[in-house]
Amino acid sequence: MEPWRYSSQGLSIALRVTPRGGRDAIDGIEMLAAGRPVVKVRVRAVADGGEANRAVTAVLAKALGVRKIDVRILAGATSRLKQVAVEGDSVQLGNLLRALTAAQPK
Repeated sequence: MEPWRYSSQGLSIALRVTPRGGRDAIDGIEMLAAGRPVVKVRVRAVADGGEANRAVTAVLAKALGVRKIDVRILAGATSRLKQVAVEGDSVQLGNLLRALTAAQPK
């Protein structure tokens, strides 16, 4: 089970964000206690004034090769658990995200 859903506009991705994580990176996939998978993302930015959210959109945009404006937070702006939309070719984005998360430690 993957933590993203395909749509005609791109992907909707479930994230667990770690602010002040020491680096900006995608750290693979994690299963939450409820059994729901999420993509782990860590950012150097602090969770203050939206800095971590801006860093998350920048990390995803760079990793997926899309513009920052094509990544937007749908839900969870003030939470570690977020739902993010990425606009673009959904199949290409899904394949790239699968490769990025598979290459990371679980």
